[in-house]
Parts: sequence; structure tokens; C-alpha cells
Amino acid sequence: MIQLKTESEIEILRENAHILNEILRELIRASRPGASTGELNDLSERLMLDAGVESAFKGYRGYPASICTSINEEIVHGIPRDDRVLGDGDVLSIDIGIERHGLYADKADTVIVGQPLEGTLELIGVAREALRRGIAQARSGNRVGDISHAIGSYAQSRGYRVVKQFVGHGIGRAMHEEPQVPNYGSPGRGAKLVEGMVLAIEPMVWKAGDEKQEWVAEDGWTVMTPDRWPSAHVEEMVLITEDGPDVLTDMGACS
Repeated sequence: MIQLKTESEIEILRENAHILNEILRELIRASRPGASTGELNDLSERLMLDAGVESAFKGYRGYPASICTSINEEIVHGIPRDDRVLGDGDVLSIDIGIERHGLYADKADTVIVGQPLEGTLELIGVAREALRRGIAQARSGNRVGDISHAIGSYAQSRGYRVVKQFVGHGIGRAMHEEPQVPNYGSPGRGAKLVEGMVLAIEPMVWKAGDEKQEWVAEDGWTVMTPDRWPSAHVEEMVLITEDGPDVLTDMGACS
């Protein structure tokens, strides 16, 4: 069941999104060659404690950390580790979720650690443009499929694939609410978008190769590209309003 948000809930969600942006900004600043993803996780926990928020990820279905850190061919759900050290040119995705006053916020961004390698700037650019196009379709009267088609068709036109087994979602009183928001689909299909809905829209893309199906690593969490190409994951929380999409997590603010 799709849950529309009240004005008071939207205000708290907006505050939570601001806190989330500030935490993510600090994590990106700390993402330098030689730093470990375990250190980033420790930093996130200190920042969450200082901000008076809880991690939405830690303990969720047994997930062991407070953030997800996915490097290069790791698409999503990479587990931070003290022995996973960032190197120059790594493509790093940080996914973070928080809970405060019974309401959730979720955001992801992908950055390059140090100096970029060939093709990685384009990769992130495609992911962000796919997200921008998806958000542009998040309007009252449209349908989820309009968002999905905008994301998937753009990525495909640029020679990239999107993850199909993991999707965007509604968010608010729970971390994952209806409706699901796939990164591929047909326009005019799916749930109708109405004012008061809050969606987490999150393209996950990589350069198209011969292999098509992503897979899960032995840790049971980390999702990998099938042909070891680097990937990018970007995510924003979007409120549906009568005036169009309202990005609660300011897109690009952490870049």
C-alpha cells in the first residue's frame, strides 16, 4: 500500500534529508587514497551519533555496517572493511540511510577517489543524467513506468546497462515502501504518481558488455557487475508535489 506523507512528516523528511547530505558530504571528503572503507563506516557512525540519528542500514536483514561502500565493479551493498583500502582512480559509491523521529532518509552518490581513470567520468555522468531524467518524470499524474523508462532508455542509448534485480522505492515511515521504482520499464505503466508520495530514485549503471546479469559475491551482500566493469550508483529522495518533483536530498550537493 502506498503511503502519502502529511505536511508534518514532509517537514521531518526534509530535515532528515539535510542531515543526510551533511553526513555524506563529510564521508566524500574523507574518501582519499589510503583511507579504508572501514574508516569511512566508523566516521559515519560518529557523525550519525553527533546528529542524533540512527543508521537505517545496520542490522537491516542482518547487514553488518552503517553505510554501503561499493568500489569499481561492486554495484551496491558493498560492506565496509578495515582492510579495504581506497586507491587512486577507484570509483566509490557511498549509500547511506538514516532514521529520525520514525522517518527515514536514503541517498547515494558515486565519486572518483584521487585522479580519474579513462571512462570513469563518463560513467558517473551517465548515471547522474539518467537520474535527472528519471526525476523529471516524477510528476503528479505520471506513472512509475515513466520514471523507469526515462532512466533505462537513456542509459541504453549511451551504451550502458542498468541493474534489474534491485530497484528504487517509496520511503518515509519505513526504509522500503511501495511502490517499487525499477530502472527500466514502459511509459504509462505502473502505479500512478500523486502528491504526497516520496520516492527514492536510484539508477545503478555500468558499461554494457557481453554478460548481462549482475551477481552477488560470497559475502551474500555485495552485488557485482558480470564482466568486472566499474559501475555507478546515484540516488535521490523526491517528493511529488503539485508543482513537480521536489528533490529533498539536493542532487549534486555532495559532488
